Amino acid sequence: MHTHVEQPVFDQPFWDNLYTEQAQRWSGNANPVLVTEVSKLTPGSALDIGSGEGGDARWLADHGWTTTGADISEVALQRARDEQGDRNIEWLHRDLLEWEPTSRYDLVTAHFFQLPAHQTGPAFQRFGRAVAPGGHLLIVGHSPNDHLASQHKHSQLLFDVDAITSLFDDAEWTTVVAEDRPRPAVDPDGTPAERMDVVVLLRRAAS
Repeated sequence: MHTHVEQPVFDQPFWDNLYTEQAQRWSGNANPVLVTEVSKLTPGSALDIGSGEGGDARWLADHGWTTTGADISEVALQRARDEQGDRNIEWLHRDLLEWEPTSRYDLVTAHFFQLPAHQTGPAFQRFGRAVAPGGHLLIVGHSPNDHLASQHKHSQLLFDVDAITSLFDDAEWTTVVAEDRPRPAVDPDGTPAERMDVVVLLRRAAS
């Protein structure tokens, strides 16, 4: 019997519903890879794509970046505004499947941005076009080699390092980091486990 795998539709109702299920969806802390990689960069302007409840954007603002967060979920953005304090962060409500940023940023970062495969490449290329000359693009996702993510019902959304680096022309982009990176975590049953993230950091040519 042929079973049809339902492709998820990551639209605003999907994400608003996901956030509404819990008073706080994420930890509120910045993603470890963001802290590790961005700490090495000179602060400038930053765009956090899929900013969610604002953990990464708050960290960026606290570390000298002029920060913009963009998300499809108005629920998540309102939570981010509520937690912003006196930080200067601009929040944009955007459909990230379609949005073409008009500004340029010294850093564009997208963490665990999951799309059907045919949309992943075009989206990351759009985000890359928002990187200013000399700036950086940081993309982090669950690795296909991650034991939990590979068993997930949406495992077809996973991408490896090559799927990202191949989108960007070597003449214009330098690969700074492209690797599977282990991350200590805890499995759903509470046992310590190692998760595996895809980490790609690219630098755009200065001229």
